[in-house]
Amino acid sequence: MSWSTEVLAFVAGLIISTVTTPAGVSGAVFLLPVQVSILGVPNPAVTPTNLLFNVVAGPGALVRHRRSVHLRGRLTRLLLAGTVPGVVIGAVIRVFAVPGPQVFRLLAAAFLLPLGLWICVRTLHPRPHRSDTPPSPRATVALALVVGIVGGIYGIGGGSLLSPILVSRGVPVTTAAPAALASTFVTSLVGAASFAVLATTSTGDIAPDWLVGLACGLGGLLGGYLGTRLQSRLPETGLRLLLGILAMSIGALYVIEATLA
Repeated sequence: MSWSTEVLAFVAGLIISTVTTPAGVSGAVFLLPVQVSILGVPNPAVTPTNLLFNVVAGPGALVRHRRSVHLRGRLTRLLLAGTVPGVVIGAVIRVFAVPGPQVFRLLAAAFLLPLGLWICVRTLHPRPHRSDTPPSPRATVALALVVGIVGGIYGIGGGSLLSPILVSRGVPVTTAAPAALASTFVTSLVGAASFAVLATTSTGDIAPDWLVGLACGLGGLLGGYLGTRLQSRLPETGLRLLLGILAMSIGALYVIEATLA
């Protein structure tokens, strides 16, 4: 990898993490198409490379949340109970029975576009006499398990899916964000280790592209720290709108990619 590509990877990780971290999203879901289309990371190595980005970049955001009670709260424990086993299952599926990327892009777009629109509409036009009920502990773990499997297959961590769902069900962004980021970090660590083990028993491009992952991750490390500083200065309404716009943007991006592929 050339020096210019390393710089591009660092800048991409920095910008994406700064914008997405305030909403509880690591940025890996945005970085996935950048790695494939611009940085030239091959499949399926892009999955552990993205997980490596989350592992390196995660502490930048988590250190800013270190005093938050939500970082070590019940929601974080429930998410980890589902995402950790889920990411191992997803890694096995990715190596031995990889579903086509087109299917994932279309399904993700079909989920994220209406969800993002709904979050924005509900934020701009709230219903004052009706409040949403957060999901039950059992439903939260089940949701986290599914998201963990998806994260293991595609290396997106899961925060980009967990955070919008939790917020849409009435969980405040300031509660969902640290829990989703902590879940993304631990899940990515377990997922990267799972791919390392699977690489010893399988053939093909399973190992991560270390230079790309580390360069993106270092940019994300700084961006995550900066992004969490912005969170305390943004109102809940602004954070919800940011999350909704990010969800719609990711969905639109995957629609475009699926159409052009």
